[in-house]
Amino acid sequence: MIRPVTAADAPALAAIYNPYIRDTTITFEEVPVTVEEMAARVAKVTEAHPWLVWEEEGRVLGYAYSSVWRARAAYRHSTETAIYLAMDQRQKGVGTRLYQALLDELRGRGFHLVLGGLALPNEASVRLHERLGFRKAGHMREAGWKFGRWIDVGFWELLLEGEAS
Repeated sequence: MIRPVTAADAPALAAIYNPYIRDTTITFEEVPVTVEEMAARVAKVTEAHPWLVWEEEGRVLGYAYSSVWRARAAYRHSTETAIYLAMDQRQKGVGTRLYQALLDELRGRGFHLVLGGLALPNEASVRLHERLGFRKAGHMREAGWKFGRWIDVGFWELLLEGEAS
């Protein structure tokens, strides 16, 4: 079931996210987050943006959210998204359904442009974004440094139907 995040989800969210921090370049964070930090992030993001979780039999299997793209007022109709799945849930179709639900929520809230920033290479994330209609909009070479090497970042964009209000 896909549902809005709650503060009680913070332990599960941190447990999903921290392996990405410790073991991958998918996120550029380098220090695992505490449950308290994750709860604070949920509170901040959900003030103005959606955050959804995928839950089955009481277990949170993944989450997706949007956040501020840039702080200037003119960017208020644009948003950046992120999605993380428990490591044992990848490549099962959960991500596509969860991300689509997030896009539907963003559309309903009047957002106009959705941006996905991807550490590269990341073929699974590229496929997910393109399956949902995103197109590559840019590529920044050596934008991040993690695990002793430079990492490229690509941006994928999706224009949502309708005009932002």
